[in-house]
Amino acid sequence: MMAERRLRITRFAACARLTGFASWDHAMNTSLEPPRRHRLTVADYYRMAEAGILRPDERVELIEGEVIDMPPPGSRHAGAVDQLAEILREAIGRRASLRVQNPIDLDPYSEPQPDVALLRPRADYYKSAHPRPADILLIVEVAQTSLQYDRDVKVALYARHGVPEVWLLDLDNRRIARYRNPSRGGYASVDRPSIAEPLEIGALPGVRVELGAVVSG
Repeated sequence: MMAERRLRITRFAACARLTGFASWDHAMNTSLEPPRRHRLTVADYYRMAEAGILRPDERVELIEGEVIDMPPPGSRHAGAVDQLAEILREAIGRRASLRVQNPIDLDPYSEPQPDVALLRPRADYYKSAHPRPADILLIVEVAQTSLQYDRDVKVALYARHGVPEVWLLDLDNRRIARYRNPSRGGYASVDRPSIAEPLEIGALPGVRVELGAVVSG
């Protein structure tokens, strides 16, 4: 227990130095100021990775200045994401780029890794920089253990940044929620289309996909 506590303190100290916390003494000692959250920037997040505070194999994402541990994907979740990606890739052809569990750069404090994102095609395949909100056509999150978090935190985050459409696939209940018309306060249009019917991608008129097989089994 003491060794684990020392490890946490050591990681916090390193993070404090890297991310511009006023000083280690300020971080550890009682102050007259009320407690406040120290939000990490995307730059801080990458410095932590470069310094080895975040290991290369850690499944994390930066959400509103906080490093969030993502649960390891079970076989059903992993298979559903792979199947979804294959269905979408076949449907969109060259009309969009497909990104699977890779970062999108929403703002200086948020760099989530959605399960699937459809993007505006770009000649460099986003090698020079991660996609920004204006590049995103559709985000799909596949939820099993993370349903409440995906719905209450990530979907709300996508709405605030103007992502035009989000699909939330609920594997356990075999259903889908579709979110459209984003604003700072959330998505104005939310519905639950039948999983048995082809679903059209709003930004790609005429492109329809069948997702029943993704949530089955």
